Amino acid sequence: MSSSVPRLVIAAPSSGSGKTTVATGLMAAFASRGLAVSPHKVGPDYIDPGYHALATGRVGRNLDAYLCGAELVAPLFAHGARGCDLAVVEGVMGLFDGAAGEGELASTAHVAKLLRAPVVLVVDASSQSRSVAALVHGFASWDPEVRIGGVILNKVGSERHEGMLREALDASGVPVLGVLRRVEQVGTPSRHLGLVPVAERRAEAVGAVAAMAAQVRAGCDLDALFALARGAGALAGDTWDAGDALAFSPPPPLPVPVPGGSAPRPPDRAERARPQTPDGLKVAVAGGAAFTFSYAEHAELLAAAGAEVVVFDPLRDEELPEGTRGLVIGGGFPEVYAPQLSANEPLREAVASLARSGAPVAAECAGLLYLSRELDGLPMCGVIDAKARMDERLTLGYRDAVAVSDSVLAEAGSRMRGHEFHRTVVEPGAGVAPAWGVRVPVRRVEGFVQQGVHASYLHTHWASAPGVARRFVERCVGSWATAG
Repeated sequence: MSSSVPRLVIAAPSSGSGKTTVATGLMAAFASRGLAVSPHKVGPDYIDPGYHALATGRVGRNLDAYLCGAELVAPLFAHGARGCDLAVVEGVMGLFDGAAGEGELASTAHVAKLLRAPVVLVVDASSQSRSVAALVHGFASWDPEVRIGGVILNKVGSERHEGMLREALDASGVPVLGVLRRVEQVGTPSRHLGLVPVAERRAEAVGAVAAMAAQVRAGCDLDALFALARGAGALAGDTWDAGDALAFSPPPPLPVPVPGGSAPRPPDRAERARPQTPDGLKVAVAGGAAFTFSYAEHAELLAAAGAEVVVFDPLRDEELPEGTRGLVIGGGFPEVYAPQLSANEPLREAVASLARSGAPVAAECAGLLYLSRELDGLPMCGVIDAKARMDERLTLGYRDAVAVSDSVLAEAGSRMRGHEFHRTVVEPGAGVAPAWGVRVPVRRVEGFVQQGVHASYLHTHWASAPGVARRFVERCVGSWATAG
């Protein structure tokens, strides 16, 4: 199947140039014209997609060539953009900045090439005039496979300043598709890990997105931008589908034959595509303001594996959803809400009780903190015998990981790529049975595996290893059977 959805990649020479304002504003402006806009973000960022979703009314999706592999970028894009009139992809960092030490891998330029999409370069013009032409020329000529289709000049001071910039760019061959004036910062406050997520300030975020859209409508040529998007080349290949991904993923290990019995027959693809799970098997997924970091594909894979996915809010709900046989707690900001999470004693006990029963529990980063004995001195669930606290140092980066212990997510020896992003420390950093071994920044083991619990700082993208979701749901079935 091929995808011919019109698309744009919004990039910049560096972080802080205004990519998020322009990309989110464009999404909202085109959506207000009645277009179905598919929002995407390059890299592992969880926060910007929340603003994208608010702008478009559709799930914000990540495109990460490091976590998922370059071969999955176009299929995952086509999955998210299916049936849409336009797709807008917000880049990460500077256009050519990728995974450290990996060349162009996972850079905005890399993803733009994989999507055969034109790039719109957002340039902070606040402290330059004629030099802007040299900068744009350099970016446009650096990699012939990256097509810079236009420039949006941001933080332009006056009409005279705009005239100087346009005159300088006339000879560059790169058209100016928008000019945004210097204005007070649109109301998108930040803190220690970036923008404050939409879930924590929805009313204010609605206003911020509306302001971005108004700014973009006033300063950008939307018709020219849409025409540029329509010039993107068709994408060949399959569209990602959770059910197909499970069907084509490696089957689980065969059971050991019973002495004297016949050898077990490996399941064929059709059998793997139709998971045999009991009706009503529920996997609870933490949500709400404290747990906002998740990839949409995780829930889709769990559902394709036969689970009923139910979202709950640890800040408000005092019980897990009735019938919960598995629990997924992703990333977020539990450190911001530690008093409220600690005060919800009934839910903390329910989580601890589920973990003691042996039911599968998968926790990433914020989930690890929530399962710990305490966070910044406040009691948490006590599932993991460790203490968590805020730290001044930012831990950030991609990781190549190897599963150290058999768990509900992976067999020992399995390899997976992940990402760390936190300003907290858990002591000790690993249990008797660690979750992962990583090489960067130093060789170490981290995380905890005990009974059905897998808790770690590492964020992973299950689309890269769909068998993780199937293994988790199968363990839920086994736990249910044992409990019954």
